[in-house]
Amino acid sequence: MSDQKNYSLFTPILIAGSLILLLGFAIRSTFGLFQIPIAEEFMWARSEFSLAIAIQNLAWGIGTPLFSALGEKYGDRKAIALGLILYALGVFISSTATSPEAHQMLNVLIGFGIAGSGFGPILGVVGRTSSPKNRSLALGIATAAGSAGQVIGPPFAALLLSYMPWSTVFEIFAIISLLTIILVPILKSNTLNSINKSKEKMSDALFEAFKDPTYIMLFLGFFSCGFQLAFITAHFPALISESSSPIIQGSIISLICNTVEGLGALSIALIGLFNIVGSILAGALGKGNSKKYFLALIYSGRTIVSILFIIFPITPISVVLFSIVMGALWLATVPLTAGLIGYIYGLKFMGTLYGIVFLSHQIGSFVGVWLGGWFYDIYGSYDIVWWVGIGVGAFSAIIHLPVKEKPLNERKLQHA
Repeated sequence: MSDQKNYSLFTPILIAGSLILLLGFAIRSTFGLFQIPIAEEFMWARSEFSLAIAIQNLAWGIGTPLFSALGEKYGDRKAIALGLILYALGVFISSTATSPEAHQMLNVLIGFGIAGSGFGPILGVVGRTSSPKNRSLALGIATAAGSAGQVIGPPFAALLLSYMPWSTVFEIFAIISLLTIILVPILKSNTLNSINKSKEKMSDALFEAFKDPTYIMLFLGFFSCGFQLAFITAHFPALISESSSPIIQGSIISLICNTVEGLGALSIALIGLFNIVGSILAGALGKGNSKKYFLALIYSGRTIVSILFIIFPITPISVVLFSIVMGALWLATVPLTAGLIGYIYGLKFMGTLYGIVFLSHQIGSFVGVWLGGWFYDIYGSYDIVWWVGIGVGAFSAIIHLPVKEKPLNERKLQHA
Protein backbone atom coordinates (compact mmCIF):
# COMPACT_ATOMS: atom_id res chain seq x y z
CA MET A 1 0.00 0.00 0.00
CA SER A 2 2.80 2.43 0.80
CA ASP A 3 4.33 1.95 -2.64
CA GLN A 4 1.14 2.99 -4.31
CA LYS A 5 0.71 6.07 -2.13
CA ASN A 6 4.12 7.36 -3.24
CA TYR A 7 3.13 7.41 -6.89
CA SER A 8 2.27 10.99 -7.86
CA LEU A 9 0.27 11.85 -10.96
CA PHE A 10 2.81 13.99 -12.81
CA THR A 11 5.84 11.71 -12.93
CA PRO A 12 8.88 12.30 -15.20
CA ILE A 13 7.68 9.35 -17.29
CA LEU A 14 4.24 10.88 -17.82
CA ILE A 15 5.77 14.25 -18.74
CA ALA A 16 8.39 12.82 -21.13
CA GLY A 17 5.89 10.42 -22.70
CA SER A 18 3.40 13.24 -23.17
CA LEU A 19 6.01 15.41 -24.90
CA ILE A 20 6.90 12.59 -27.28
CA LEU A 21 3.23 12.14 -28.15
CA LEU A 22 2.76 15.90 -28.55
CA LEU A 23 5.61 16.28 -31.05
CA GLY A 24 4.85 13.04 -32.89
CA PHE A 25 1.17 13.82 -33.37
CA ALA A 26 1.93 17.43 -34.28
CA ILE A 27 3.63 16.00 -37.36
CA ARG A 28 1.13 13.18 -37.87
CA SER A 29 -1.86 15.54 -37.93
CA THR A 30 -0.49 17.59 -40.83
CA PHE A 31 -0.47 14.98 -43.60
CA GLY A 32 -3.93 15.95 -44.84
CA LEU A 33 -2.62 19.47 -45.56
CA PHE A 34 -0.05 18.07 -47.99
CA GLN A 35 -2.64 16.21 -50.06
CA ILE A 36 -3.57 19.07 -52.40
CA PRO A 37 -0.07 20.60 -52.95
CA ILE A 38 1.51 17.21 -53.66
CA ALA A 39 -1.34 16.12 -55.96
CA GLU A 40 -1.22 19.43 -57.84
CA GLU A 41 2.58 19.41 -58.25
CA PHE A 42 2.66 15.91 -59.74
CA MET A 43 -0.85 15.95 -61.33
CA TRP A 44 -1.98 12.91 -59.36
CA ALA A 45 -5.51 11.71 -58.69
CA ARG A 46 -6.69 12.46 -55.15
CA SER A 47 -6.69 8.74 -54.35
CA GLU A 48 -2.92 8.39 -54.93
CA PHE A 49 -1.77 10.37 -51.89
CA SER A 50 -4.86 9.22 -49.98
CA LEU A 51 -3.63 5.66 -50.45
CA ALA A 52 -0.22 6.66 -49.05
CA ILE A 53 -1.85 8.04 -45.90
CA ALA A 54 -4.09 4.97 -45.71
CA ILE A 55 -1.04 2.68 -45.92
CA GLN A 56 0.60 4.76 -43.19
CA ASN A 57 -2.40 4.16 -40.93
CA LEU A 58 -2.39 0.43 -41.63
CA ALA A 59 1.35 0.15 -40.96
CA TRP A 60 0.81 2.12 -37.75
CA GLY A 61 -1.81 -0.42 -36.69
CA ILE A 62 0.29 -3.46 -37.56
CA GLY A 63 3.35 -1.98 -35.89
CA THR A 64 1.69 -0.95 -32.61
CA PRO A 65 1.32 -4.43 -31.04
CA LEU A 66 4.77 -5.37 -32.38
CA PHE A 67 6.48 -2.35 -30.81
CA SER A 68 4.44 -2.75 -27.62
CA ALA A 69 5.56 -6.38 -27.33
CA LEU A 70 9.14 -5.33 -28.12
CA GLY A 71 9.00 -2.76 -25.33
CA GLU A 72 7.53 -5.22 -22.82
CA LYS A 73 10.23 -7.79 -23.62
CA TYR A 74 13.38 -5.74 -24.28
CA GLY A 75 12.57 -2.37 -22.72
CA ASP A 76 10.29 0.53 -23.57
CA ARG A 77 13.11 2.95 -24.33
CA LYS A 78 14.63 0.76 -27.04
CA ALA A 79 11.30 0.32 -28.78
CA ILE A 80 10.41 4.02 -28.64
CA ALA A 81 13.87 5.16 -29.81
CA LEU A 82 13.65 2.79 -32.79
CA GLY A 83 10.22 4.17 -33.61
CA LEU A 84 11.45 7.76 -33.60
CA ILE A 85 14.37 6.89 -35.88
CA LEU A 86 12.06 5.16 -38.38
CA TYR A 87 9.64 8.10 -38.20
CA ALA A 88 12.36 10.64 -38.98
CA LEU A 89 13.86 8.49 -41.73
CA GLY A 90 10.52 7.91 -43.46
CA VAL A 91 9.52 11.58 -43.42
CA PHE A 92 12.97 12.73 -44.60
CA ILE A 93 13.14 10.32 -47.55
CA SER A 94 9.53 11.21 -48.46
CA SER A 95 10.69 14.76 -49.12
CA THR A 96 12.54 13.43 -52.18
CA ALA A 97 9.79 11.09 -53.45
CA THR A 98 8.31 11.96 -56.84
CA SER A 99 5.98 9.02 -57.55
CA PRO A 100 2.83 7.74 -55.84
CA GLU A 101 4.46 4.34 -55.33
CA ALA A 102 7.44 5.90 -53.55
CA HIS A 103 5.21 7.86 -51.19
CA GLN A 104 3.10 4.79 -50.53
CA MET A 105 6.11 2.60 -49.72
CA LEU A 106 7.73 5.24 -47.54
CA ASN A 107 4.53 5.64 -45.57
CA VAL A 108 5.00 2.06 -44.41
CA LEU A 109 8.19 3.29 -42.73
CA ILE A 110 6.42 6.36 -41.34
CA GLY A 111 3.56 4.21 -40.04
CA PHE A 112 5.94 1.90 -38.20
CA GLY A 113 7.71 4.97 -36.81
CA ILE A 114 4.44 6.33 -35.43
CA ALA A 115 3.66 2.88 -34.01
CA GLY A 116 6.95 2.79 -32.14
CA SER A 117 6.59 6.27 -30.67
CA GLY A 118 2.81 6.52 -30.40
CA PHE A 119 -0.03 5.48 -28.14
CA GLY A 120 0.77 1.75 -27.84
CA PRO A 121 4.24 1.88 -26.25
CA ILE A 122 3.74 5.24 -24.50
CA LEU A 123 0.37 4.41 -22.93
CA GLY A 124 1.76 1.00 -21.99
CA VAL A 125 4.64 2.45 -19.97
CA VAL A 126 2.45 5.21 -18.50
CA GLY A 127 -0.18 2.66 -17.47
CA ARG A 128 2.35 0.29 -15.90
CA THR A 129 4.08 3.06 -13.93
CA SER A 130 0.94 4.84 -12.67
CA SER A 131 -0.80 3.97 -9.44
CA PRO A 132 -4.34 2.53 -9.66
CA LYS A 133 -5.63 5.82 -8.23
CA ASN A 134 -4.03 7.93 -10.98
CA ARG A 135 -3.95 5.49 -13.91
CA SER A 136 -7.11 6.51 -15.78
CA LEU A 137 -6.34 10.23 -15.48
CA ALA A 138 -2.67 9.71 -16.41
CA LEU A 139 -3.75 7.89 -19.58
CA GLY A 140 -6.13 10.77 -20.32
CA ILE A 141 -3.34 13.35 -19.90
CA ALA A 142 -0.99 11.42 -22.19
CA THR A 143 -3.74 11.12 -24.78
CA ALA A 144 -4.47 14.83 -24.44
CA ALA A 145 -0.81 15.57 -25.17
CA GLY A 146 -1.24 13.90 -28.56
CA SER A 147 -4.25 16.14 -29.07
CA ALA A 148 -2.17 19.20 -28.17
CA GLY A 149 0.15 18.22 -31.02
CA GLN A 150 -2.85 18.33 -33.31
CA VAL A 151 -3.48 21.92 -32.19
CA ILE A 152 0.00 23.20 -33.03
CA GLY A 153 0.82 20.92 -35.98
CA PRO A 154 -1.60 22.02 -38.74
CA PRO A 155 -1.24 25.82 -38.22
CA PHE A 156 2.54 25.43 -38.05
CA ALA A 157 2.55 23.34 -41.24
CA ALA A 158 0.19 25.80 -42.99
CA LEU A 159 2.53 28.66 -42.03
CA LEU A 160 5.58 26.82 -43.35
CA LEU A 161 3.77 25.86 -46.58
CA SER A 162 3.05 29.54 -47.23
CA TYR A 163 6.79 30.24 -47.33
CA MET A 164 8.42 27.06 -48.62
CA PRO A 165 7.68 23.92 -50.69
CA TRP A 166 6.16 20.84 -49.08
CA SER A 167 9.45 18.92 -49.42
CA THR A 168 11.30 21.41 -47.21
CA VAL A 169 8.54 21.18 -44.60
CA PHE A 170 8.99 17.39 -44.60
CA GLU A 171 12.72 17.85 -43.95
CA ILE A 172 12.01 20.14 -40.99
CA PHE A 173 9.56 17.63 -39.54
CA ALA A 174 12.13 14.83 -39.89
CA ILE A 175 14.64 16.84 -37.84
CA ILE A 176 12.03 17.51 -35.13
CA SER A 177 11.22 13.80 -34.92
CA LEU A 178 14.88 12.85 -34.61
CA LEU A 179 15.55 15.42 -31.89
CA THR A 180 12.69 13.96 -29.83
CA ILE A 181 15.00 11.03 -28.97
CA ILE A 182 16.58 13.17 -26.23
CA LEU A 183 13.42 12.52 -24.15
CA VAL A 184 13.69 8.72 -24.35
CA PRO A 185 16.21 8.20 -21.48
CA ILE A 186 13.65 9.67 -19.06
CA LEU A 187 11.29 6.75 -19.77
CA LYS A 188 13.07 4.41 -17.36
CA SER A 189 10.24 2.53 -15.74
CA ASN A 190 10.21 0.97 -12.31
CA THR A 191 6.85 -0.73 -12.47
CA LEU A 192 4.71 -1.58 -9.47
CA ASN A 193 5.85 -4.65 -7.56
CA SER A 194 2.66 -6.61 -8.25
CA ILE A 195 3.30 -6.31 -11.97
CA ASN A 196 6.95 -7.32 -11.73
CA LYS A 197 6.10 -10.42 -9.68
CA SER A 198 3.58 -11.71 -12.20
CA LYS A 199 4.60 -15.04 -13.77
CA GLU A 200 2.10 -14.76 -16.63
CA LYS A 201 3.49 -15.36 -20.11
CA MET A 202 2.56 -13.16 -23.06
CA SER A 203 1.28 -16.15 -25.05
CA ASP A 204 -1.06 -17.10 -22.20
CA ALA A 205 -2.36 -13.53 -21.86
CA LEU A 206 -3.05 -13.32 -25.60
CA PHE A 207 -4.77 -16.72 -25.65
CA GLU A 208 -7.06 -15.79 -22.75
CA ALA A 209 -7.94 -12.43 -24.30
CA PHE A 210 -8.73 -13.89 -27.73
CA LYS A 211 -11.11 -16.41 -26.13
CA ASP A 212 -13.02 -13.63 -24.39
CA PRO A 213 -15.98 -12.15 -26.36
CA THR A 214 -15.45 -8.84 -24.54
CA TYR A 215 -11.99 -8.46 -26.09
CA ILE A 216 -13.44 -9.15 -29.56
CA MET A 217 -16.13 -6.51 -28.96
CA LEU A 218 -13.49 -3.94 -27.99
CA PHE A 219 -11.51 -4.89 -31.10
CA LEU A 220 -14.50 -4.46 -33.41
CA GLY A 221 -15.73 -1.31 -31.68
CA PHE A 222 -12.43 0.53 -32.17
CA PHE A 223 -12.75 0.17 -35.98
CA SER A 224 -15.13 3.09 -36.38
CA CYS A 225 -12.96 5.33 -34.21
CA GLY A 226 -10.11 4.91 -36.68
CA PHE A 227 -12.41 5.18 -39.71
CA GLN A 228 -13.88 8.52 -38.64
CA LEU A 229 -10.72 10.11 -37.26
CA ALA A 230 -8.42 9.22 -40.14
CA PHE A 231 -10.98 10.21 -42.77
CA ILE A 232 -11.44 13.61 -41.15
CA THR A 233 -7.69 14.19 -40.65
CA ALA A 234 -6.90 13.28 -44.27
CA HIS A 235 -9.92 14.65 -46.15
CA PHE A 236 -11.70 17.23 -44.04
CA PRO A 237 -9.42 20.14 -45.07
CA ALA A 238 -10.04 19.31 -48.74
CA LEU A 239 -13.79 18.83 -48.16
CA ILE A 240 -13.99 22.24 -46.49
CA SER A 241 -12.00 24.03 -49.17
CA GLU A 242 -14.29 22.64 -51.87
CA SER A 243 -17.69 22.61 -50.14
CA SER A 244 -17.82 25.39 -47.57
CA SER A 245 -19.39 28.75 -48.29
CA PRO A 246 -16.94 31.69 -48.27
CA ILE A 247 -15.80 33.32 -45.05
CA ILE A 248 -17.63 36.59 -44.48
CA GLN A 249 -15.16 39.42 -44.06
CA GLY A 250 -15.55 41.13 -40.70
CA SER A 251 -16.85 37.99 -39.01
CA ILE A 252 -15.11 36.53 -35.97
CA ILE A 253 -13.79 33.63 -38.06
CA SER A 254 -12.22 36.08 -40.56
CA LEU A 255 -10.07 37.45 -37.74
CA ILE A 256 -8.38 34.03 -37.54
CA CYS A 257 -8.33 32.99 -41.22
CA ASN A 258 -9.47 34.62 -44.46
CA THR A 259 -9.77 31.63 -46.81
CA VAL A 260 -11.61 28.31 -46.79
CA GLU A 261 -8.20 26.65 -47.27
CA GLY A 262 -7.08 28.19 -43.99
CA LEU A 263 -10.38 27.10 -42.46
CA GLY A 264 -9.35 23.49 -43.08
CA ALA A 265 -6.20 23.92 -40.99
CA LEU A 266 -8.22 25.77 -38.33
CA SER A 267 -10.75 22.93 -38.14
CA ILE A 268 -8.05 20.32 -37.47
CA ALA A 269 -6.48 22.59 -34.84
CA LEU A 270 -9.87 23.15 -33.15
CA ILE A 271 -10.48 19.41 -33.06
CA GLY A 272 -7.13 18.98 -31.36
CA LEU A 273 -7.75 21.84 -28.92
CA PHE A 274 -11.09 20.54 -27.70
CA ASN A 275 -9.76 17.01 -27.76
CA ILE A 276 -7.39 18.01 -24.97
CA VAL A 277 -10.39 18.78 -22.78
CA GLY A 278 -12.28 15.68 -23.94
CA SER A 279 -9.36 13.29 -23.34
CA ILE A 280 -8.60 14.57 -19.85
CA LEU A 281 -12.30 14.63 -18.94
CA ALA A 282 -12.75 11.08 -20.25
CA GLY A 283 -9.76 9.92 -18.20
CA ALA A 284 -11.13 11.60 -15.08
CA LEU A 285 -14.67 10.24 -15.59
CA GLY A 286 -13.29 6.77 -16.28
CA LYS A 287 -11.89 6.63 -12.74
CA GLY A 288 -14.33 4.56 -10.70
CA ASN A 289 -17.13 4.71 -13.30
CA SER A 290 -18.34 2.41 -16.06
CA LYS A 291 -16.05 2.96 -19.04
CA LYS A 292 -18.15 0.96 -21.49
CA TYR A 293 -21.18 3.25 -21.13
CA PHE A 294 -19.03 6.33 -21.61
CA LEU A 295 -17.63 4.74 -24.78
CA ALA A 296 -21.15 4.03 -26.07
CA LEU A 297 -22.13 7.65 -25.38
CA ILE A 298 -19.05 8.99 -27.18
CA TYR A 299 -19.72 6.93 -30.31
CA SER A 300 -23.39 7.92 -30.22
CA GLY A 301 -22.40 11.59 -29.93
CA ARG A 302 -20.07 11.32 -32.93
CA THR A 303 -22.83 9.71 -34.97
CA ILE A 304 -25.35 12.44 -34.15
CA VAL A 305 -23.00 15.37 -34.81
CA SER A 306 -21.88 13.82 -38.12
CA ILE A 307 -25.50 13.50 -39.27
CA LEU A 308 -26.27 17.11 -38.35
CA PHE A 309 -23.18 18.39 -40.16
CA ILE A 310 -23.85 16.65 -43.47
CA ILE A 311 -27.62 17.29 -43.75
CA PHE A 312 -27.24 21.08 -43.52
CA PRO A 313 -25.28 23.42 -45.85
CA ILE A 314 -21.58 23.56 -44.97
CA THR A 315 -20.62 27.02 -43.73
CA PRO A 316 -17.62 28.37 -41.77
CA ILE A 317 -19.81 28.44 -38.65
CA SER A 318 -20.95 24.82 -39.08
CA VAL A 319 -17.32 23.77 -39.66
CA VAL A 320 -16.23 25.46 -36.42
CA LEU A 321 -19.13 24.00 -34.40
CA PHE A 322 -18.55 20.51 -35.82
CA SER A 323 -14.82 20.73 -35.05
CA ILE A 324 -15.48 21.79 -31.45
CA VAL A 325 -17.97 19.01 -30.71
CA MET A 326 -16.12 16.31 -32.64
CA GLY A 327 -12.89 17.43 -30.98
CA ALA A 328 -14.34 16.89 -27.51
CA LEU A 329 -15.27 13.33 -28.58
CA TRP A 330 -12.18 12.72 -30.75
CA LEU A 331 -9.65 10.70 -28.72
CA ALA A 332 -11.77 10.48 -25.59
CA THR A 333 -12.14 6.81 -26.55
CA VAL A 334 -8.40 6.13 -26.12
CA PRO A 335 -7.93 6.48 -22.33
CA LEU A 336 -11.23 4.68 -21.75
CA THR A 337 -10.38 1.78 -24.07
CA ALA A 338 -6.80 1.49 -22.79
CA GLY A 339 -7.97 1.73 -19.19
CA LEU A 340 -10.64 -0.89 -19.79
CA ILE A 341 -8.08 -3.31 -21.25
CA GLY A 342 -5.71 -2.77 -18.31
CA TYR A 343 -8.53 -3.26 -15.81
CA ILE A 344 -9.96 -6.41 -17.43
CA TYR A 345 -6.77 -8.18 -18.56
CA GLY A 346 -4.08 -6.81 -16.24
CA LEU A 347 -1.19 -4.40 -16.69
CA LYS A 348 1.79 -6.61 -17.52
CA PHE A 349 0.90 -6.94 -21.20
CA MET A 350 -1.45 -3.98 -21.39
CA GLY A 351 0.58 -2.36 -24.19
CA THR A 352 0.45 -5.44 -26.41
CA LEU A 353 -3.23 -6.14 -25.76
CA TYR A 354 -4.11 -2.51 -26.41
CA GLY A 355 -1.89 -2.57 -29.50
CA ILE A 356 -3.86 -5.45 -31.00
CA VAL A 357 -7.15 -3.65 -30.37
CA PHE A 358 -5.54 -0.56 -31.88
CA LEU A 359 -4.87 -2.59 -35.03
CA SER A 360 -8.64 -2.60 -35.58
CA HIS A 361 -8.58 1.19 -35.16
CA GLN A 362 -5.93 1.43 -37.87
CA ILE A 363 -7.69 -0.97 -40.23
CA GLY A 364 -10.60 1.44 -39.91
CA SER A 365 -8.19 4.30 -40.58
CA PHE A 366 -6.92 2.61 -43.74
CA VAL A 367 -10.44 2.00 -45.01
CA GLY A 368 -11.62 5.52 -44.14
CA VAL A 369 -8.72 7.34 -45.79
CA TRP A 370 -8.54 5.15 -48.89
CA LEU A 371 -12.32 4.92 -49.36
CA GLY A 372 -12.57 8.70 -49.06
CA GLY A 373 -10.11 9.26 -51.91
CA TRP A 374 -11.57 6.47 -54.04
CA PHE A 375 -15.17 7.67 -53.76
CA TYR A 376 -14.05 11.25 -54.39
CA ASP A 377 -12.33 10.28 -57.64
CA ILE A 378 -15.46 8.39 -58.79
CA TYR A 379 -18.22 10.76 -57.65
CA GLY A 380 -16.40 14.05 -57.01
CA SER A 381 -17.88 14.10 -53.50
CA TYR A 382 -17.23 12.79 -50.00
CA ASP A 383 -20.93 12.34 -49.15
CA ILE A 384 -21.14 8.54 -49.52
CA VAL A 385 -18.11 7.76 -47.36
CA TRP A 386 -19.34 10.28 -44.77
CA TRP A 387 -22.57 8.27 -44.40
CA VAL A 388 -20.57 5.04 -44.18
CA GLY A 389 -18.70 6.61 -41.25
CA ILE A 390 -22.01 7.43 -39.59
CA GLY A 391 -23.08 3.79 -39.93
CA VAL A 392 -19.93 2.30 -38.42
CA GLY A 393 -20.11 4.86 -35.59
CA ALA A 394 -23.61 3.68 -34.69
CA PHE A 395 -22.35 0.07 -34.77
CA SER A 396 -19.58 0.90 -32.28
CA ALA A 397 -22.02 2.58 -29.92
CA ILE A 398 -24.14 -0.59 -29.83
CA ILE A 399 -21.35 -3.19 -29.59
CA HIS A 400 -19.86 -1.67 -26.42
CA LEU A 401 -23.06 -2.23 -24.44
CA PRO A 402 -22.61 -6.03 -23.88
CA VAL A 403 -18.93 -5.63 -22.80
CA LYS A 404 -18.33 -7.36 -19.43
CA GLU A 405 -16.57 -4.72 -17.37
CA LYS A 406 -15.03 -7.00 -14.77
CA PRO A 407 -11.46 -8.40 -14.46
CA LEU A 408 -11.12 -11.62 -16.44
CA ASN A 409 -9.62 -13.48 -13.46
CA GLU A 410 -12.65 -12.62 -11.33
CA ARG A 411 -15.02 -13.82 -14.04
CA LYS A 412 -13.08 -17.08 -14.36
CA LEU A 413 -13.31 -17.66 -10.59
CA GLN A 414 -17.07 -17.09 -10.68
CA HIS A 415 -17.46 -19.80 -13.32
CA ALA A 416 -15.01 -22.22 -11.69
